[in-house]
Amino acid sequence: MSRSALVTGSAGFIGYHLCKRLLDEGYRVTGFDAMTDYYDVSLKERRLGLLQAHEGFSEVEARLEDPGRLAECFAADQPDVVIHLAAQAGVRYSIEAPRSYVESNLVGTFELLEAARATPPKHLLMASTSSVYGANLDMPYAETDKADRQMSFYAATKKANEAMAHSYAHLYGIPTTMFRFFTVYGPWGRPDMALFKFVKAIREGRPIDVYNHGRMKRDFTYVDDLVEGIVRLIDAVPPSPDARGEVPAFDSLSPVAPWRVVNVGLSQPTELGDFIAAIENAMGQKAERNLMEMQPGDVPATWADTRLLTHLVGELPATPLDKGVGTFVRWFRENYQ
Repeated sequence: MSRSALVTGSAGFIGYHLCKRLLDEGYRVTGFDAMTDYYDVSLKERRLGLLQAHEGFSEVEARLEDPGRLAECFAADQPDVVIHLAAQAGVRYSIEAPRSYVESNLVGTFELLEAARATPPKHLLMASTSSVYGANLDMPYAETDKADRQMSFYAATKKANEAMAHSYAHLYGIPTTMFRFFTVYGPWGRPDMALFKFVKAIREGRPIDVYNHGRMKRDFTYVDDLVEGIVRLIDAVPPSPDARGEVPAFDSLSPVAPWRVVNVGLSQPTELGDFIAAIENAMGQKAERNLMEMQPGDVPATWADTRLLTHLVGELPATPLDKGVGTFVRWFRENYQ
């Protein structure tokens, strides 16, 4: 019997790639997406159209926060695995429209946890973000580091999601893994993300906005590598406190719940200027750089400690930056000529 998965945010950037991978591996996949207009809906529709070509895929269009809607999906599908990727994304947008983060990230995640309580999956996997590390200065970021000083409301809502999920894991025994994603890039990426914005501006002969004068560092992670990590972690189910042996010091397993948090990144921080240089090489065009100060809510650097990820699932592929950026540029040219 094939396994079943429910993926929220299925028409999103990471959700599309994950659903495609699960379908290729024989899963029956139910996608759940609100198709909101935070960015170009036609891009979401094109992703969704490609998924709908698979016989094993079905889609539910609804908002996370719609009362009882997720509970209906859980009860109808009885999914083996639930992967919760849907959220209101964006550090900067959370300064402009914080209420949308309350509705989607807090109320929506509450609805998901209630659905999981009523119809428990074998493993609940939920997206968090490296932004929860906030003002931490010690790097690389480890899952066992204290993370109490978030720098944006977006990050604060994702840290709240981790705490909410932990309480449900403790109270109801729901095995839960939280992902802290680092900077993900690749084809079908969001138009509000740096790579898309840079490539579009360079192609149109416009200057690109480079914050912190290009001195920011990010742990750029190619989307296929990230998805490989997610798929492998499906079978790395956190054990209950009474069913585990010795736990490594770097494991974030909760002492009171089948819950852990895992960094998913490349563990190779790259300066923004080098990232832009890779784009210039792939496009064969130079960028005109508009050097700017750091924006509110941003952090100067992110860098993942991936010891726990490697311990749980082994070494992941590590797509070189030039190759990953080149793949995105080719996709952009094919779709936005």
